[in-house]
Amino acid sequence: MPAPIALKPQATGPIPLKGGTPMQIHAPNRMDTLKPGKKASLRDVELTRKAEEFEAVFLSQMLTPMFEGLETPEMFGGGSYAEDVYKSMMVDEYGKLLAKTGGIGLADHIRRELLTLQEVR
Repeated sequence: MPAPIALKPQATGPIPLKGGTPMQIHAPNRMDTLKPGKKASLRDVELTRKAEEFEAVFLSQMLTPMFEGLETPEMFGGGSYAEDVYKSMMVDEYGKLLAKTGGIGLADHIRRELLTLQEVR
């Protein structure tokens, strides 16, 4: 049996599949949305980070009901207060990971709207 493949959240390049054919993946970087040749200002970086944090919280809230129905048997450490704490922490990390690797596109819209609002002022 071949060894399992460890994937990094923002890995790029070919990834071997079971059949041996590679699959190209690319985790987009939100800083790619800046204009070519333009250096990212501190404001742009902060807006991008805050928009990504908001998307992570939103995704965590959307994922929470999905995990509420799952019950772990006591034999595997389920049914305790600690399980609830760690489950909520796990869902938060899932939200952060999803937002960091492209999410659902919410952070891009939020960033664009924040930039528009700042330009009006």
